[in-house]
Order: sequence, then structure tokens, then C-alpha cells
Amino acid sequence: MVDVDKAVRARLKSHGETFEILVDPMSAREKSVEEVLAAKYIYKDADAGERASEEDLKKVFGTTDIVEIAKRILDKGEIQLTTTQRHEILEEKRKRIISLISRDSVDPRTKLPHPPGRIESAMEEARVHIDINKKAEDQIDDIVKKLRPLIPLSFETRRIAVRLPAQYANAYYSFKGMGKTIKEEWQKDGSFIAAIEIPAGMQDEFYKKINSLTKGNAEIRVMK
Repeated sequence: MVDVDKAVRARLKSHGETFEILVDPMSAREKSVEEVLAAKYIYKDADAGERASEEDLKKVFGTTDIVEIAKRILDKGEIQLTTTQRHEILEEKRKRIISLISRDSVDPRTKLPHPPGRIESAMEEARVHIDINKKAEDQIDDIVKKLRPLIPLSFETRRIAVRLPAQYANAYYSFKGMGKTIKEEWQKDGSFIAAIEIPAGMQDEFYKKINSLTKGNAEIRVMK
């Protein structure tokens, strides 16, 4: 849970009433409600510590469930941010968006990922606007449309087959989160095989990860 001293208010006005929650300013709309709440209370005035009554919660939201109400406040309300906090959040989202596009896309001519610096320059040239109220992932499609006239982008996937020797079989749990598992199977000799679908731009990173974990003893190939 977030430190209360570092939290800010998210506020929703409805039915003539004010409802507030205390949340992490840096990730309020990026993570789950449970992760960003600093206190599991709905307030009428968070600064004064005055909580909303169950009667008012039921009347306005139809429930007294804290998490459900907090979701609605975050979705429909406003987060009280300082100018510095707004700048920091926008910068984090910008970096996240650049990282995601670089990771998940390739130049269709070379089949290689674009370096982050190239994507950043294209975003500046296209005068891309980043929405502070939307998750980075939810802004990718619109931003890519603006970038495509400037740099060729193709979102492709690769299916990679991996065989891990018995002594390195547990390494699978360290890299499986990099993609979508298509197949996994333990062999009689204790080795492990898996087929994983990953963004094409992650191929080199994926290989380096596996080779590092297995000291180069894994068998890896791209599936057709």
C-alpha cells in the first residue's frame, strides 16, 4: 500500500456530494486500485480525515464496496496533482510508450526493432500528445498512426521453440513472462521444452536472457 504522506487526493463530485480517496500520484491510473490506494476509506474531506457515510455511498454509488467506489472515482473524477507531479507522470508515460513501441515493433524492411532514440525523435517531429489520464498501453495505437508517415513500423510476433537441459529447466520460470506460452512439456530425461510467442522486437533480448540463464546451453530456434 502507498505511503499516506506521499499520496494525493482523487476527487469526484456527484449528487451534490464530494468523495475523495488517497492514491499514489505516479501510478493512480496505471496499476490496480488495490495497489494505488493509500488508505481504504472514502472521504468527504481527506485533508480533515472526514469519511463519507455508508448512507451517502449507497445513495450515490449503489454500493459500499471501497474498491468498486475507488475505481469509479479514478475513472470519472480528478486527481489533484502539482505541476511537478504532472511533469513527472507525463515523462514516465512518454518513456514507457517509447519502450513499448521499440520492444513490440520492427522495421518491416530490415525486420529489426527501431532504437528508442529513433522513436523518440519521430514522436517529437509528429508532435505527439500524451494523455496523462490514459494508460501508456492504451495510447499506443493512436501514436503509431502518427509515427507511420515518418518511420515504417510493423507489429509482428515470433514463435520461439526452446529446449532447456535438465540442470537449467527451472530457468523457464524466469523468462516465460516475456511472451505467451504456446506449449510447455517436461521430458523423461528432466529437460524442458516450450514454445513461446513474443513480440518480434524482443527476439534479441529473449535470446540473451535465455543464454544468460543457461550459460549458452539452451537450444533455441524460430518456428515457422
